[in-house]
Amino acid sequence: MTEPTTLHDASCADDYDPNSMPVDKARALIARFLTPLTATERVPVRSALGRVLAEDVISPINVPAHDNSAMDGFAVRFADLSPDGDVTLAVAGSSFAGKPFTGKMQTGAAVRIMTGAVMPRDADTIVMQEHAQAKDGKVTIGKGHRLNQNLRRAGEDLAIGQIAVKRGVPLRPAEIGLIASIGVGEVTVYRKLRVAFFSTGDELVSIGSIPGEGQIFDSNRYTIHGMLTRLNCDVIDMGVVRDDPALIEAAFATAAANADVVITSGGVSVGEADFVKDMLNKLGEVLFWKIAMKPGRPLAYGKIGNAHFFGLPGNPVSVMVTFYQFVRDALLVLAGQNPVPPLPTFKVACTSTLKKAPGRTEFQRGILTQDGSGAWRVRVTGEQGSGILRSMCEANCFIILPTDQGNVAPGTMVEVQVMEGAV
Repeated sequence: MTEPTTLHDASCADDYDPNSMPVDKARALIARFLTPLTATERVPVRSALGRVLAEDVISPINVPAHDNSAMDGFAVRFADLSPDGDVTLAVAGSSFAGKPFTGKMQTGAAVRIMTGAVMPRDADTIVMQEHAQAKDGKVTIGKGHRLNQNLRRAGEDLAIGQIAVKRGVPLRPAEIGLIASIGVGEVTVYRKLRVAFFSTGDELVSIGSIPGEGQIFDSNRYTIHGMLTRLNCDVIDMGVVRDDPALIEAAFATAAANADVVITSGGVSVGEADFVKDMLNKLGEVLFWKIAMKPGRPLAYGKIGNAHFFGLPGNPVSVMVTFYQFVRDALLVLAGQNPVPPLPTFKVACTSTLKKAPGRTEFQRGILTQDGSGAWRVRVTGEQGSGILRSMCEANCFIILPTDQGNVAPGTMVEVQVMEGAV
């Protein structure tokens, strides 16, 4: 079957079901329609943390710049050492980091050298100080040494013209330090991904307001804001939009005109006041509405003009689960990161009884710990209702139960996905 190139093509596939999309198929479909940013900007290295590199950083120097010592010890000529026993050499001077030995080593001489110090030009081997006995301007060295031991060659880490950091890499402290180590003060990065988001529902009020009867504080916007901020997005919070078609249409138009991605929470179910679905059919193109998963079944993905759209469920846990499983990777791809490594998963023994009906993938909140022997174990946080946000505070992983999985007995090996650091 020909691969779909538009949302319409995908929706015409024989196995397409917008109301019961398997998790893996939904991920794959989303991935086909993600085109990374191309706009770039130059920023100082110190301001580049978390940004995605848009051009390879090429080293203008050798790292290290000179042959240098990897140990505190003595720089010698290997030819002056004896393979059979001790040899005593005259100490001709010292070489310190930033203050090299500038004299000439004669045959039968050694130079006291510190870690990182430039190698004397006539030396080819470092004998660490623990293997030498220095006294009265001389040093005695035994047998058992190798040519070029404990020596770091110029350009060993990076050579002039070599790629130091590749395009598509998100700049962490290590990359920032590496770039600084080669004297590069500015880098070219992709501009930040602009993400607009809002909640829908008459029952929601923002912090600072007084809830009326039947109203609740809107937590989803704060959760989404935090997850987007950790992904280094340019965040546009559009507040709470009431259940009014005209207001929702205006919000979508504004969001799509100003952002690369639009995210909503609530309004994608089948309730009488859930206007988001109808509005998206009018303004844009939607690939699917529901996922065969728990929690988070009502999830929409599509396009509004050039903006990608993710319609997340209204329940707080469902918002976080669907963001982890679908939105996070999509945002990283759009922001230019390449490749985007999947969140790690591994198998551990579950100490809880898990209730699960076959037919959909479940993401139960788990607590991953080590027992007294050092083996990893996982247990559920307790009740798994999609409105229990406290369970996400207690959890450090998801327990992933596949579609055909039924109930899980204690001691069963299950797949877990670590959350920490993901968003």
